[in-house]
Formats: sequence, structure tokens, C-alpha cells
Amino acid sequence: MKDSSSPKISIITPNFNGSEYLEETILSVLGQNYPNLEYIIVDGGSSDCSLEIIKKYEDQLTYWISEPDNGMYYALQKGFEKSTGEIMAWINSDDMYHKNAFSTIAEIFNSFQQVNWISGPCTIYDELGRTIFCSQSRLFTKFDFYNHDFMFIQQESVFWRRSLWEKAGAYLNVKLKYAGDFDLWLRFFQHDRLFITSALIGGFRVRKSNQLSLDYFEEYLQEADLTIARIKINEEEKNKLLKYKILKRIESFCRRFKIIRTDWLIQYYSSKYLSKPSKITFDRYTMKFVLTD
Repeated sequence: MKDSSSPKISIITPNFNGSEYLEETILSVLGQNYPNLEYIIVDGGSSDCSLEIIKKYEDQLTYWISEPDNGMYYALQKGFEKSTGEIMAWINSDDMYHKNAFSTIAEIFNSFQQVNWISGPCTIYDELGRTIFCSQSRLFTKFDFYNHDFMFIQQESVFWRRSLWEKAGAYLNVKLKYAGDFDLWLRFFQHDRLFITSALIGGFRVRKSNQLSLDYFEEYLQEADLTIARIKINEEEKNKLLKYKILKRIESFCRRFKIIRTDWLIQYYSSKYLSKPSKITFDRYTMKFVLTD
């Protein structure tokens, strides 16, 4: 049953010859049992048994298509153009969502209208689907990106409002082969802060081979650098970035020579001047999500 507490969530899965893990990905989406789900799969003309798997679940899909395309970001753009949900995200065909992730996302977006995009902790699965790593969520600002601090925002845990997507141009940069997500995050940062939650949302699967994001890591960084170079930073932001770089160097020096801890200084400056957002954590006494410093 759909109600106002269950905003429509649109999920896109791009796939090309990903049959080995595709079904696990699909089940991680459909298994959410979320009452207002729009699930779209865009296949790039697979020659393995991907289509058999997709057809197995087609009665639970909003839309799917299989035709040759020019890569993952083309497929995603095609899917997002078909989508209508208030909340948006994508999951690649070897990754998975955690249990009850969608209801968690819906509750957070309903509870905090100031949240326009959010990310959860970095989670990693192995080839067997076991959770082998989970780190604390990191607070990011656009100045971290400007500073080429490539501690990545885990795409599998990112959800955003359609209103933010539209402000950012409503597109993925299909000219990029590897860092289309980085480009989108940077454009999001031009309009709003990224909030984080301690709740588990989604995870990335590591494989031995044939993994675009790991096999072409250097190419990803090169595209990310080019993306940053295209951003026009105003004078106020340039001054903030300069101070931030100086503080980061001081912090690095003090850490290296074990002089004093200066991480508190970075945190203070980031909170006061760089619009670093609060964390969204679960309060076990009220049984609700709350904003914390």
C-alpha cells in the first residue's frame, strides 16, 4: 500500500553481460518490499544469459530494455529519463543493497526536508556476497573534491531528490567513461551539502577481474581531475580552499612527526566555514533518526 510516508523511489540498474551477479542485484532491490518502487533495468545488448534473468522478474519491473549502447553512463541516462520517482539512485549489476535500505532512505528524507542527497557507510562484499568491510561514514564537502581528496563517496549508498537532480542539469556526463559519478557529485555539491547516515544502505562487490572501477582506477582519477578543472570557483570559495589546504598540510605535518593532534582544527574550520553537514544517526531511545554534530 502506497502512502505519503513512502515517496516513490526510482532505481536504475545498467547491465552488460553481468549475468554472474545480476540476479543477486535484482533480488536486493525487489527484496526490499518497498511499496512505492520504480525499478528500471537497462541492458546494453548482453550475449550471456542476462536477458533470461531479467525476463524472470519482468512482471516486477517498471521498465526494461536491451539494446546496444555506448557504455554504463549512456545506459543510466536512458534509465533516468524514463524514471518518475521523487527519490533517485542506481545500483550496478554486481552490487547490492542492504536489507530495509529503502524504508530507511524514505524515513530520512521524510524526516529531514533539508536533506537533498545522502550517503551511507562504505560497505564491501566479496564474490560470495559476504560483507567483508564496513567503514564509518565520512563527512564530505565540495572543498574536499576541490582539494583532490579522492576518498570516494560510495555510489551504491547515494540517494538524492529529483529536485536536486534537476538543479544539477538532470544528466550524467556520457562523455566520461569512468568518472561519471564523480562529475555528478561535484555538480550536486554546487547546489547543496551531502548528508551522511550511519545506517547501512548499499555495498560494492570486489571481484578478481573484469571490474571497470578497479581495473581502470588511474583513468578514473584522470577524468576526475579534468572534471574539477572545469568547475569555476568564485573568489570567496578560492579563499576558503586556500585556508583549507594550509590546514590540511599542517595536519599532515603534525601527524607525520607526532607533534600534536590537529584534526579538531580541520573539523572546526569545516563546520564553521565549509558547510560541513551533520550526521544522521539512529537514536535507540526514541527509535528515530536524529541529526548529530
